[in-house]
Amino acid sequence: MGDFNLTVILDAIRRSTGGLSRVELAQIVGLSPQTISNISRRLLDQNLIVEAGKEGSGPGKPRTILRLNPGGVFALGVHLDPAVTTFVVLDLVGAVVRHSRIKTPGGNDPSAVITTIADEIAQLVADSGVDRERIAGLGLAAPGPIDLDNGTVVDPPLLPGWDRVELRSALSEATGYSVLVDKDVTSAAVAETWAGGPSGSGSFIFMYMGTGIGCGIVLNDEVIRGTSGNAGEIGHIVVDPDGPQCDCGLRGCVKVTCIPQVLVAEAEAAGILDGSRSGNSGAEIQQSFSRLCDLADEGNEQALAIIDKSAVRVARAAAVVTNTLDVERVVFGGPFWSRLAERYLEKVPALLEAHSDTRLIHPIEVVGTGVGDDVGAIGAASLVLEHTLAPRAQRLLLES
Repeated sequence: MGDFNLTVILDAIRRSTGGLSRVELAQIVGLSPQTISNISRRLLDQNLIVEAGKEGSGPGKPRTILRLNPGGVFALGVHLDPAVTTFVVLDLVGAVVRHSRIKTPGGNDPSAVITTIADEIAQLVADSGVDRERIAGLGLAAPGPIDLDNGTVVDPPLLPGWDRVELRSALSEATGYSVLVDKDVTSAAVAETWAGGPSGSGSFIFMYMGTGIGCGIVLNDEVIRGTSGNAGEIGHIVVDPDGPQCDCGLRGCVKVTCIPQVLVAEAEAAGILDGSRSGNSGAEIQQSFSRLCDLADEGNEQALAIIDKSAVRVARAAAVVTNTLDVERVVFGGPFWSRLAERYLEKVPALLEAHSDTRLIHPIEVVGTGVGDDVGAIGAASLVLEHTLAPRAQRLLLES
């Protein structure tokens, strides 16, 4: 209970914009002034918070303001995407201290990729100047589905040869850090709650626009992972009943109508993209998709029609999830999001409202991520901070 109360107080300070006094903390979290004082002293001794001046203009003694100490602890984050792998060093307030990005190595040899990741992490930490002893761990965001218990990826799309690769243990052995592995969509949702500002509060879904499309789920400020850690797999929601056949047996699923690989194929079939690609690697899809978006930005009507049709389909999928969960916000982000943002933010809000069962009760806000393009890697690092410092009901469970 003591550890849980500590995380509750730390989380309250983290969520405040200008810091909180001990009196304000007692009012917010409902703990006694003595408990607040004792826990504050522990957090100060651990360098997780600092006393940041005094405030007060009325009668009585000015109150000492407590804020997070950005340098109190750090976390490493890696986002493994079939096209590009992103790395960050994150401080306690969710600010990026150091960042790098490399093209994801090709081929079907995961061990070579893991070695490359480990080398890049070592260089990143050295360049950041952060004391290794202050690094709480390493988070890895990977395409789903995943086996959360064993830290493995399970047949991820566009990563042939990666089925049942034990990423957690392999990366821990290669780097020497404690490693957490989670789905990229869940990691993105965690990033939004930790570093997204207003868009990361309350109840929302994070629509992850990457090589694949999925959603992270946050209800009442808590990230929902599901029984096996694979909540948010929306690839088989039907968004076009007359669409192409999916490998699940249905027609018009998200997986076969909305993802970048499908949009590129539509553009090639329409003749607006050269169809002479040598393969379907993540990097090749990303390059062709970027060209499609360039054409749309230049006003090419066929390219615009493909992007706009995808917005309609994605909005239908998002509506299924928002109606099921009754959330207040849809946050879009991910490595492919920035190229879609302008058209999607123009089209999706009205489409989502039209499909909303609660539109007469409350609106559904539609926004882009408050974290930025590196939301996957920042989310991976945030996994470490969340695991270490965020209040979770599981902390109240006694060990058997």
